[in-house]
Amino acid sequence: PDYMKGWNLICDVSRREFQKIYDRLDVTIKERGESFYQDRMNAVVEDLKKQNMLEEDEGRKVMFAPGCDIPLTVVKSDGGYTYDTSDMAALRQRISEENADWIVYLTDAGQSTHFNSVFNCAKRAGYYSPEKVRIDHVGFGVVLGEDKKKFKTRSGDTVRLVELLDEGLKRSLDKLKEKERDKVLSAEELKAAMESVAYGCIKYSDLSHNRNHEYVFSFDKMLEDKGNTAVYMLYAYTRIRSIARTAKVSDEELAKIRKEKGVKVSLEHEKELKLGKLLLRLPEIITRITEDLLLHTLCEFMYEVANTFTEFYEHCYCVEKNSSGDIVKVNYDRLLLCEATANVLAACFNILGLKPVQKM
Repeated sequence: PDYMKGWNLICDVSRREFQKIYDRLDVTIKERGESFYQDRMNAVVEDLKKQNMLEEDEGRKVMFAPGCDIPLTVVKSDGGYTYDTSDMAALRQRISEENADWIVYLTDAGQSTHFNSVFNCAKRAGYYSPEKVRIDHVGFGVVLGEDKKKFKTRSGDTVRLVELLDEGLKRSLDKLKEKERDKVLSAEELKAAMESVAYGCIKYSDLSHNRNHEYVFSFDKMLEDKGNTAVYMLYAYTRIRSIARTAKVSDEELAKIRKEKGVKVSLEHEKELKLGKLLLRLPEIITRITEDLLLHTLCEFMYEVANTFTEFYEHCYCVEKNSSGDIVKVNYDRLLLCEATANVLAACFNILGLKPVQKM
């Protein structure tokens, strides 16, 4: 029918525009629109009827379960379905067809009661067993503008993500030019740095706050190069990576020296030991965030690593130069500690979805 053709055309236009955003943010997604679950919703309703789990309530068919105060409305009085129906069908499909062993639902915190009902009803229906599948609802608080009101444009409209990203690019380029990085970076390097800072700032600003709390969104604050910001973290990483370049030592050469000459990470100075012990906490931090799904803990760890590295770098010479600026000694054992620090930060960036660059 013509209306189905029209609907598919609209979906294609939406997909193309969505994909542009996904590409910019390095997001991969497997599309599961609500229409995908239509037949599966029919199957869920029939299954719940067979199990005698639906109750009549003023023309609606609802479902109760232990542990939830509000029932699911599985079928409306006019015979239509609701989000309750589609969420039940989606959960069942993800476990029975996709063989999921861990499902994470990411929505605003206001949806917690709804998902509590869905999970408990799915458990009652036999679609989900907590002993076999882990399910988490990851709620988040409201994003506020600098006026402490819900984040909106000056005209009062909801801020579109594409506009937010474009504004981020503009401001990050201004920041790089302010530091005269456009005079030392190639056009390609400048573009990479601009995108790294812009998209990194927006992601890091969101993830570095406790997701359960409200937070104030401010471009000015997130573009500061001091404090626990993406700019500070990205600059710190780039600076660490540049130390070996200054010593004219490539990653391959450092690996070769470590292997052939048996050079080990130096931990003799108190600042070296402090940094080394901190880096070893990464597995503990990762374990913690997989349990509570609070990524601001990882951001705080990264910030502590960057500050502890600065202490180490100020007290322990990695590359020694004479009064003329010529390199007279390279402390490879300390370069290995620099490499370990950069690798830990790179792993953290990867988890957070940030893309650091070698030059900034």
